[in-house]
Amino acid sequence: MSTPRHPKGLYFIFATSTAERFSYYGMRAIFILFLTQALLFDKEHAASIYGSYTGLVYLTPLIGGYIADKYWGIRRSVFWGAMMMAVGQFLMFASASMLEARELSHWLMYGGLTFLILGNGCFKPTVSSLVGQLYEPGDKRL
Repeated sequence: MSTPRHPKGLYFIFATSTAERFSYYGMRAIFILFLTQALLFDKEHAASIYGSYTGLVYLTPLIGGYIADKYWGIRRSVFWGAMMMAVGQFLMFASASMLEARELSHWLMYGGLTFLILGNGCFKPTVSSLVGQLYEPGDKRL
């Protein structure tokens, strides 16, 4: 007797979620250094930005879950959340690439953080629900 395989979409969702977590925790690990050493913020201002970013990343899934339930649906929320986070990472990269234009670099960083926060708000609360939709009701593997 063979064991049924997991749905193919599960591996894609796993890879996407892993990339999202790597993006979040990887950036958090070096974010204060980037703010103080590259963008030349003082430590207090850098800590304030870091704390605001972290707090909003944990707050926005409440709003994102509501939007997914009432308007967009789960799949659309996951897709647009992932797209917004990708844009946010590209803006953060652009910010780090244009350090000589300090004002522009700061605005790119703030824009990148905004996209990362909003993207996480749409992505995080819905991705686990998407996994649940891959299996039939009553499936023991769920």
